[in-house]
Amino acid sequence: MDSTVIGIDLGTSTTEAAVYRNGKTEMIPNPEGKIVTPSLVGIDDGGNWVVGEKAKAQLILSPENTAMEVKRKTGTGQKVKLGKAEYTPVELQAKLLNYVRTYASAYLGEDIRRAVISVPAYFNEIQRQETIRAGIAAGFEVERIINEPTAASLTYGIDHMEDESHIMVYDLGGGTFDVTLLEMFSGVVEVKASSGDNQLGGKDFDEKLMEHLYRSFRKKKGINLRGDRFAAVRIKEEAEKCKIALSRQDSYQVLIPAIASKSGKPLEVNETITREMFEEMCRDLLDRTHHPIDVVLQDSGLRMDQIDKIILVGGSSRMPMVSADIESYTGKKPEIVVDPDFAVSEGAAVQAGMISGEIKPEEGLIMTDVNPYTLGIACITDYTDDYMSVIIPRNVTIPTSRTEEYQTVYPGQQTVEIVVYQGESEIASHNHLLGRFDLSGFPRNSKRTEPVDVEFTYDMNGMLKVKGTIRATGKEAAIQINMHSGEETPGIGSEKEKPSGTAWYEVNGAEQYQPIIRMTERLLDRRTDLSPAMRLEISAQLEQLKEAIVDQSFELADAKETLLQKLIEAARSKK
Repeated sequence: MDSTVIGIDLGTSTTEAAVYRNGKTEMIPNPEGKIVTPSLVGIDDGGNWVVGEKAKAQLILSPENTAMEVKRKTGTGQKVKLGKAEYTPVELQAKLLNYVRTYASAYLGEDIRRAVISVPAYFNEIQRQETIRAGIAAGFEVERIINEPTAASLTYGIDHMEDESHIMVYDLGGGTFDVTLLEMFSGVVEVKASSGDNQLGGKDFDEKLMEHLYRSFRKKKGINLRGDRFAAVRIKEEAEKCKIALSRQDSYQVLIPAIASKSGKPLEVNETITREMFEEMCRDLLDRTHHPIDVVLQDSGLRMDQIDKIILVGGSSRMPMVSADIESYTGKKPEIVVDPDFAVSEGAAVQAGMISGEIKPEEGLIMTDVNPYTLGIACITDYTDDYMSVIIPRNVTIPTSRTEEYQTVYPGQQTVEIVVYQGESEIASHNHLLGRFDLSGFPRNSKRTEPVDVEFTYDMNGMLKVKGTIRATGKEAAIQINMHSGEETPGIGSEKEKPSGTAWYEVNGAEQYQPIIRMTERLLDRRTDLSPAMRLEISAQLEQLKEAIVDQSFELADAKETLLQKLIEAARSKK
């Protein structure tokens, strides 16, 4: 068994860590003995870094030296000012993750260096890359970035290995919102589609209350508290308490003494907020959750009546208005079947246990995922030279490989630049630039435009390989983009020697085929009702896939993988 790998839910408001050992997940307490660590980082009066509870304690007295909700700024290029200095989100989240690593090491009695870190399903690759960089800066080897709803489904799935159902995971956290649609069958968790809003979460519900308190105070007292950082911290703290209280009771009295003064007299905030008032304030926020639900249904090709469960995840999903809105919009009552606060960290720990060997391959879940954003290249059309040509659409199951044909712009052109983007805009430059490379070697003095094949191969480990091939000459150029680290490796692929006496899983690059192999082996093991002909065909294709991997004939392996996926689908449809 390898060294211990922990799972971390790096949240907007709070951060939790867990480990899988002795056959179960176990939450890791921080030095204060608490499972939940506030996602705050600051600098105290002595110039020392403070994290978690200590940072939260200094927030009221020193808000200018304390950073909160840094996750919202991940991938935006914005910096956070603490005192006179500015810091990137990567630097601040690295401080938080290092704190987690330190207390996890103390609790587990070993130097923890490996982690699975969760991110919102709708994080783009730039945001994922920055999360990886923060983990590395904190001293971790980041084994996997796992989508938060997928992690939550692992928490549920580890105890429901035999279930066959379609599940919608509704994840409303402190700062982000995701909807993910999954299918579970025979120990397989297959992500069908994901969508979401990275700027929607509990923070926004707090701000609705804060805006109400600001307006009411100005109307009653004639004083504008906006811009007063000390007042803002106290109002936010009380707004959070009000939000939580209204999940249990019909009204709450907000009382903040001595928040300002007038004519030498202290003034207080004193407001009674009812649940009905709060729900009316947040109507537009709830409406924003509807579009992602529609997107995952459309992209997955499923209807709402085909969904067996809607699972609530994320602390903000505890608000009664959320459940009521989901039931009103979908006609299906959502359920709390896992702890909304800890489901993601526990699921990340399950994934960590699968990586470390704590969970045996034959015992664990098989997990597939999708790419949440469209991938393509910039090209020229009759109307624009900045068109986003899609090669891999969003919500395609990975691993996947797709090829599209293009043409040079004019006869005799000697070089083309292939520029890779990720995003949903038809205007290429409005999307996220992932990488670029030149392809040269076209026939000289050609009297016509030349065809070029561009192939995208995206694997389970977040590696995107983009290859351009000139049909006339066979010349190739490629880059490999590690979508989990942001690294870009140029070069032309070369044949490798066949490893002698090697099992398929020992071959470099075999990892991307592991889900389909395990899925197929599990199907053959559990489906005793398969016809002899189908069983023979599936077994033969499985063996040919393994042989192709050992031979490093990855094009053939890709073809076998696609065929096995079709055979598995056919077998499942006949059940």
